[in-house]
Amino acid sequence: MLQSLRDKTSGLIAKIVLGALIFVFSFFGIESYFQGRNETWVAKVDKTEISPDQFREAFQNYRQNMMARSGGQLDPALLERPEIKRQVLDTLIDRQLLLAANEKLGIVVPDDRVRDLIRSIPQFQVDGKFDEASYIALLAGIRKTPVAFQEEQRQQLAANELPTLIGTIGIVTAKEIDAHIRLRDQTRDLRTLTLPKPAGEPKIEDAEVEAFYKSNTADYMTPEQVALEYVELKASDLKIDETPDDSVLRERYEQEKARYLTPEQRLASHILISAKGGDADAQKAALAKAQEIAKSAREGKDFAALAKQSSEDLGSKSQGGDLGWLEPGVTDAAFDAALFALKKGEISEPVLSAEGYHVIQLRDVRERKEKSFDEMKPELAKAYLETERESQFNKLAGNVVDVASNDSGSLEPAAKAAGVAVQKTPLFGRGGGPGIAANPNVIKAAFSESVLIESNNSDLIDLGPDHKAIVRLAEHKRSEPRPLEEVREEIRTRLVKQALAKQAREQADALLARLRKGETLEQLATELKLSVAEAKGTGRGAANVDSRIIAAAFKLPRPAEGKPEYGQVSLIEDAYALFAVDKVTDGDVAKVDDAGREAVRSQLQNLEAMASTREFIESLRKVAKIQVAEDRLQ
Repeated sequence: MLQSLRDKTSGLIAKIVLGALIFVFSFFGIESYFQGRNETWVAKVDKTEISPDQFREAFQNYRQNMMARSGGQLDPALLERPEIKRQVLDTLIDRQLLLAANEKLGIVVPDDRVRDLIRSIPQFQVDGKFDEASYIALLAGIRKTPVAFQEEQRQQLAANELPTLIGTIGIVTAKEIDAHIRLRDQTRDLRTLTLPKPAGEPKIEDAEVEAFYKSNTADYMTPEQVALEYVELKASDLKIDETPDDSVLRERYEQEKARYLTPEQRLASHILISAKGGDADAQKAALAKAQEIAKSAREGKDFAALAKQSSEDLGSKSQGGDLGWLEPGVTDAAFDAALFALKKGEISEPVLSAEGYHVIQLRDVRERKEKSFDEMKPELAKAYLETERESQFNKLAGNVVDVASNDSGSLEPAAKAAGVAVQKTPLFGRGGGPGIAANPNVIKAAFSESVLIESNNSDLIDLGPDHKAIVRLAEHKRSEPRPLEEVREEIRTRLVKQALAKQAREQADALLARLRKGETLEQLATELKLSVAEAKGTGRGAANVDSRIIAAAFKLPRPAEGKPEYGQVSLIEDAYALFAVDKVTDGDVAKVDDAGREAVRSQLQNLEAMASTREFIESLRKVAKIQVAEDRLQ
């Protein structure tokens, strides 16, 4: 298919051969001197490294997805926990294991699937059709080349290949579908007796409070807190010359002239006739068919109708062969040459590519355009100021870091170098505080060994785009036990709650034992002056019965005829409920139509596929050499 972009390069392709000359010193008592390579990977799967950039991008995507799902209500600090970061890394490791397995098994994702995937992404479409300009512009906005983006999409597809294949292996039988329906739609006849909380309040002696305090002092500690001094750097505070000289802008314009050039574009349609089989006879048949189609188009037959009737490019067939606006170098070389040799309205002879024979129609032409210096001057000035600000900010930050490192006992020299004042936070704990103390990176630095224990200036901390800080410890308030008198009533309340909970549980246990010895719920209800609630035909999702009772009831075995199965469950506020399961009725398979059975089959197959894929990945993990650098999970 020609709807998407092929890999392209511009300029000279440089092949740089790096040679290493190694001198080995073998004198007795003198070690050889080598400059070791600094390892930066966060994980290594056999010989393939997962870089910090790959991890950061995956973690950022995960964080954005979680925040979007929670509607922005999730505390971002919760996502910074080590176990969360390790889960994200494990996903990358699993993906690499699958990609390596693909390579060993010879599984390859064809180019046309990658192209179709890219063309289907809504962000790259205008009026429902893939738009080349939007594609290039959006990739430029996230600083990715088409080649790099295509490779990412290829890997994403490749990582799903084996799980998809594994999912097609499992067979769900009609018997399994019936069993699932019977269990899913099962109902139970229930009777419930809700017990009130125990009356009265247990008396807690002072000695009990004191003994509990001594045994659980760790529960009554003041939080550890710190206050920080900090130097804050903001690029927005820098004073930049906002009237750059025209000569500077013109030089920049000449250097980046290619950016302001819109190449010639051609609006094309095509009809693809593939040479199935690949032998000489298939090639001849495909060529003859393509020639006949080209002849019909030249004789006036509607090209779009011919495409819908005969094209074998599924991606463009329904659009009458429309490929949209194409630039030079976007498509296959032979297709490209033929397209840009046509005049508006012309139909090409059949053009051979790896996909088959193409008949091309040139529908319109957009001439090559170049924006002048005067047109681009405002944009050039804006870009220049941004670059200058970034350059000066980076230079300033580097200088401040050097000063802070050389004099780690104070922030005053660093503040002087930055031209700002040293600021101070209020005391805050490991959960953060106001201002910069709310930033996870600041919290992490504040409680790091270097800052908290060794009283050093921190490294440069990232607070956001062009926003940095360096911190040092100003005050440290250690965690210590709160006085007994301060927490006495808190402990007493806790002990009362525990005693009431114990009484409620003992009461429920005793009553359940009586039920299992032969008494009935009704007898207990009469004794306790309570009533029994009936709920016949209760399903798993019933709304008229407490979900905790339903969950517990569906765990009990089927009752024998005339012999209920009894259970108990704790409710809110230390209340308990006793319940009886009198009858179990399986779901009626006959009431589920073909569509419902197919939905069950798909669900069971998906569950089986997930379990099988997990087992397969675990088997890959057992034979792979996996290394993780926990300290680099930033």
